[in-house]
Amino acid sequence: MTRSIPEDIDIARAASIQPIAAIGERLGIPAAQLHPFGHYKAKIEFEYLNTLADRPLGKLILVTAISPTTAGEGKTTLSVGLTDGLNRIGKKAAVCLREPSLGPCFGMKGGAAGGGYAQVVPMEDINLHFTGDFHAIGAANNLLAAMIDNHVYWGNELGIDLRRVTWRRAIDMNDRSLRSMVTGLGGHADGNPRETSFNITVASEVMAIFCLAHNLTDLQKRLGRVLFGYTLDKKPLFVHQLKAEGAMTVLLKDALMPNLVQTMEGSPAFIHGGPFANIAHGCNSVIATKTALQLCDYVVTEAGFGADLGAEKFFNIKCRTSGLQPAAAVLLATVRALKAHGKVEKAERDKENLPALAAGLANLRRHISNLKQFGVPAVVAINRFDTDTDAEIALVREAAQQMGTKAILCTHWTDGSRGSEALAREVAHLADSDMAQFAPLYPDDMPLWDKVKLIATRLYGADELIADKKIRDEFALYQAQGYGHFPICMAKTPYSFSTDPNLLGAPSGHAVPIRELRLATGAGFLVVICGEIMTMPGLPRQPAAQLIGLNAQGLIEGLS
Repeated sequence: MTRSIPEDIDIARAASIQPIAAIGERLGIPAAQLHPFGHYKAKIEFEYLNTLADRPLGKLILVTAISPTTAGEGKTTLSVGLTDGLNRIGKKAAVCLREPSLGPCFGMKGGAAGGGYAQVVPMEDINLHFTGDFHAIGAANNLLAAMIDNHVYWGNELGIDLRRVTWRRAIDMNDRSLRSMVTGLGGHADGNPRETSFNITVASEVMAIFCLAHNLTDLQKRLGRVLFGYTLDKKPLFVHQLKAEGAMTVLLKDALMPNLVQTMEGSPAFIHGGPFANIAHGCNSVIATKTALQLCDYVVTEAGFGADLGAEKFFNIKCRTSGLQPAAAVLLATVRALKAHGKVEKAERDKENLPALAAGLANLRRHISNLKQFGVPAVVAINRFDTDTDAEIALVREAAQQMGTKAILCTHWTDGSRGSEALAREVAHLADSDMAQFAPLYPDDMPLWDKVKLIATRLYGADELIADKKIRDEFALYQAQGYGHFPICMAKTPYSFSTDPNLLGAPSGHAVPIRELRLATGAGFLVVICGEIMTMPGLPRQPAAQLIGLNAQGLIEGLS
């Protein structure tokens, strides 16, 4: 595999894109039930979605990965390539992905539409604004923030304690200056001064609710039970007490319809919602996934970052909430990334280094072991680069085999579906074998503290949790208030099993420090913030935005 010229954006522009009505027709969706956004993207009307309720579901396949590195892995590219490969071998398949956030697009990570000859299109639209869903989510989030401050301004009948307002405003951009601030400065007419902060939209509870809601009714109920703060006598306050959930739902009404686009090879692609996996639950919407499963025999979906974050939350949060049963999982690895876990510097990763690769394989082994704990059969996909040697590939395959797992070479970036055909055949075999005996890692009735400890010790290889008395008291309080059945949403660095991003490989015996708890009563989980992770990222020294612009022909350049 090579990432030289042509650029992803040039490959996407050269693709022959079908009208979105043709993609809908292949799925059996009448054109009148598509809400088009131009010629190549559309939302699916709720009226049609309601007719699918009694249809059996297809096979659900999760794509996840080893712990990410600067060498790159390519989960979205693999998800697209695998879907095209399944259709190539005669299966009826679709892919379900998250919508890209503008923060990473203009920051360091870049877009999230795949790459090479395994992309979803129209790539530029998908990466920039798309159908406006994120703007609607941000507006609903900030409407609630405005109504909280407005209620206080007009007499504060609920007795809101301004020191204990937990609701944050949101914006879909990396902006470190919004991590901590004081609002309401000025005169009396400008409101009441208070300390507050912003989340990036993809880390907001509204985004989480949006992606976990089953329908508009469920969405409104979830929004109504959001905890936004406390009274002066420390009683919890909920959105329904402000009567804000109706207006918030109205803002999200059209956005909640799933988006339909296509891959470069014409496979259906449902791209909807976009929570980050390091600070949220990292999966696309339940509505989009279920719609795809009702329309196709095989559905490929991606969970963000490494399997210790995205896959763990897919299994423990999304599947638990939705009742979905995954049939198989694909664990993505690259030789370059594994050598990074073996402590090879970036400039040396294209050179054969079997000892370093052998050391880095510890990361792969732990992820395979973790997936097995959920009872889902898995296969390793090796995303091949042209610098990988046969000896390196053989070493990865041997390591997977020792764990009882096949490892299959993929070249979908350069060869499209032809390069993922072998993987597609193995995935279809696993999914059709009914080998999956899926179960979440922990039961609902396990205490909250014990759930966190189980994740940290069983999946991260930690020895202990570190939490001060304030944090431990909050665990006890939430348990006593009836939230003990909530699943856990861990927020930590994606680059390590630990909370130290520089501790690569498969560290053991470390401690997981818990810095903060956030009770997401609408989403229905407890966010446990560990280490130095932030819910509002910053831009890098040289943001990708500096390279993005329009050329003389009015075409976008620099977007990747």
